[in-house]
Amino acid sequence: MRRLLAGLTAGALLLVATACGSSDEGPSDAGASSGGTTTVKVGIIPIVDVAPLYLGQKQGFFEKRGLKLELTPAQGGAAIVPGVVSGQFQFGFSNMTSLMIAQSNGVPVQGVVNGIASTGVQGKDFAALMVRKGSAIKSPKQLEGKKVAINTLKNINESAVREAVRKSGGDPDKVELVELAFDQMPAALDKGQIDAACVVEPATATIRSQGGVEIASPLVDVAPDLTVAMYFTSQQYEQKNPDVVKRFREATAESLAYADAHPDEARQMITTYTKIPASVLEQVTLPKWPAEVNRSSVETLAKLGEQDGFFKTAPDLDKLLP
Repeated sequence: MRRLLAGLTAGALLLVATACGSSDEGPSDAGASSGGTTTVKVGIIPIVDVAPLYLGQKQGFFEKRGLKLELTPAQGGAAIVPGVVSGQFQFGFSNMTSLMIAQSNGVPVQGVVNGIASTGVQGKDFAALMVRKGSAIKSPKQLEGKKVAINTLKNINESAVREAVRKSGGDPDKVELVELAFDQMPAALDKGQIDAACVVEPATATIRSQGGVEIASPLVDVAPDLTVAMYFTSQQYEQKNPDVVKRFREATAESLAYADAHPDEARQMITTYTKIPASVLEQVTLPKWPAEVNRSSVETLAKLGEQDGFFKTAPDLDKLLP
């Protein structure tokens, strides 16, 4: 099943690449324009990571640059990539591994601006590999033969889980990885439907509130201060709408800096687009929102992807990164 799902994802990306490469036609509209304001659709994942976009919208950072955001939630970057390349979205948010897989498959994606980074601190990151209360599993090595949930296969979380298992002396090929949306993981873990979950906030805090225990900080295991995800567009859209891309990049960078400097506001903003209760919100660990990509960490992630067979050809970071 795991190979089937992964194949379907890769097949969808290849289909998009073929469609986009078959003619000069592409997503050329700058988005709906009205009264000097351009509305751009952005594919996002409803997790803590994207709080800066909501904050930036509230603070008027996009409006002052003539942009209005239309934010559309999806389960993961693997679903957002085809949406951006097909023109359903002008911009998208995706983990770095999904973007590198897309590019290695010939999908014309282009990084625009940084999205999020790990805190780099074991046990104090926004992402965690967790087990339910009372579980006998104490380390990633013990996940051999167990069912572990990640939001989508063949993405950064699969790389992170596999590396955490390797670093603890286990064999990642013996772990059964299953797809599950982040917001469904706490209940599935609590009911024993899965043995562990690779979660990000606010699901991380929800599992802690249920008595769940963290056994690893998988993103920290990959690389120090890992660049986890970024906002991207299609090559066609950037070529045809460079000014819109420039304004989106500037507004997002300002939003990232604001979120990093105002963590309480970022924390409160999370309640507007997730179902997290106020009691759990206090436990949420915020990520880092640097404006710049940590290239060395992305290179490490690329090597892990090659090691685990995610890429048909090595991704070209010079072309992918902004």
